[in-house]
Amino acid sequence: MSLPTRSKSVTLHDVAEAAGVSLMTASRALKTPELVSKATLEKVQQAVLATGYIPNLLAGGLKSRRSMAIGALLPVVAVPQFLPTVQQLTEALDAAGYQLILGQTGYDHAREAALLDTMVGRRVDGIVVAGLLQPSPASDRLRQLGVPVVETWDLSDRPLDMLVGFSHLKVGGAVAGFFLAKGWRHVAVATADDQRALARREGFLATLGHEVPTAYVKAPSNMASGRGALRELLERDPRIRAVFCSSDALAQGVLTEARARNIDVPRELAVVGFGDADFAAQLLPSLTTVHIDGAGIGREAARLILARCQGQPVDEHIIDVGFRIVERESTGTALAMG
Repeated sequence: MSLPTRSKSVTLHDVAEAAGVSLMTASRALKTPELVSKATLEKVQQAVLATGYIPNLLAGGLKSRRSMAIGALLPVVAVPQFLPTVQQLTEALDAAGYQLILGQTGYDHAREAALLDTMVGRRVDGIVVAGLLQPSPASDRLRQLGVPVVETWDLSDRPLDMLVGFSHLKVGGAVAGFFLAKGWRHVAVATADDQRALARREGFLATLGHEVPTAYVKAPSNMASGRGALRELLERDPRIRAVFCSSDALAQGVLTEARARNIDVPRELAVVGFGDADFAAQLLPSLTTVHIDGAGIGREAARLILARCQGQPVDEHIIDVGFRIVERESTGTALAMG
């Protein structure tokens, strides 16, 4: 089997020559392997490995005007609450022959706009966004070009295109109602400074009917910032007996700081998180939190984006997946405190 020199790009012609088959047969073996014999397929596959050939997916996309790639923008890739969404989105798209390209905005609107321009430049067939896109020339171009877009993990009656999510204001209101039902009065909020977390605080205060001590931390929040948040809150008001945290990671830090101070959770301090991360049920005490069907968001987003990419009609452009409060040990036997 003769090999092409490495000084030039390896082409499908080189693969065909190395395998001793025609160009058409080599192409068929790579695109529709079920149409060639097992022996021919093995020869072509060995030639691909030997030559280091990488198919030019862009060339095929230019002919069909489809890149078979979907872009996805996340604030931070490592945030636990987004992982089930990404997993389900990836699996559904892969089953349909699409690849997912991830971009991380870092909660930066300018970076979001730059990534949108990059995605459009790469000719992605659609875009999925965690959150609502901010108005910008980049988002305007998406609308003008007719690029299918699914915004997720939020709710609006005027999405750019399609939306799968829930109301953060209602989440905050529901948690406040939970606090009121427990009879807790000296309460506080520990929250990240991103838009969705602040919306949950807004909903919490609207239902509660008054301001409460609030510790703000930079997004994305983590256990260290949770510990610092509880220290700050207790310094401001030692009477605090219940804390609503904008993420489970933040709540984990609050629980850790409480343990370090020998504060009994939940009898002396109740803690509620958000997101129902996989570790929430395993903490000691286990964490009461707001469950979001992140996997369901991923499946629905994939269904909508694929339908649009394949030219199928989409009847329901806005899907509200809702949420539920999951009560566990961190509030289970808390005392009603004045």
